[in-house]
Amino acid sequence: MNGVTLVLGGARSGKSRLAEARITALDGPWVYVATGQAYDDEMRERISHHRERRDPRWETVEEPVQVSRVLKEAGGRPVLVDCLTLWLTNLLMQERDIQQDVKEFLEALRLREGPTVLVGNEVGLGIVPQNALARRFRDEAGFLHQRIAAEAGEVVFVAAGLPLTLKSPSMKSASL
Repeated sequence: MNGVTLVLGGARSGKSRLAEARITALDGPWVYVATGQAYDDEMRERISHHRERRDPRWETVEEPVQVSRVLKEAGGRPVLVDCLTLWLTNLLMQERDIQQDVKEFLEALRLREGPTVLVGNEVGLGIVPQNALARRFRDEAGFLHQRIAAEAGEVVFVAAGLPLTLKSPSMKSASL
């Protein structure tokens, strides 16, 4: 998955802006896979902010669950998926088979002909959540990011708007 870049960071770290810049530096047309769902006013505002900031040349596909299908349909066009942790939330809320969905997602990534940038929230740096669902979410997000990072050509961590390259095509990946 050399054409895959994983961009991780905390809330409001600048990861989406960096990911968008990575894709828009390429020849278009570009596909923006938006996984968020507006369940409340705060989320509606976040989605609106992302839409307003986004270059109008993006083809936006709002897909909360079937991200693998969109990756396959995109062909060789550059794709941005924002964000993996919202996608994971959607899977958990629908009580889907997480392992099967992740397997299909990784297979779709491996078959991609065009560049792909994935955005994910790094949620494992804080305190241990009090409830079981939140702990499962944190664990599943960590496992998902590890699986993608192991195969991705590039992994970037963003903090305070500053990117830190964790893995690049020129670096050798350490195995766990």
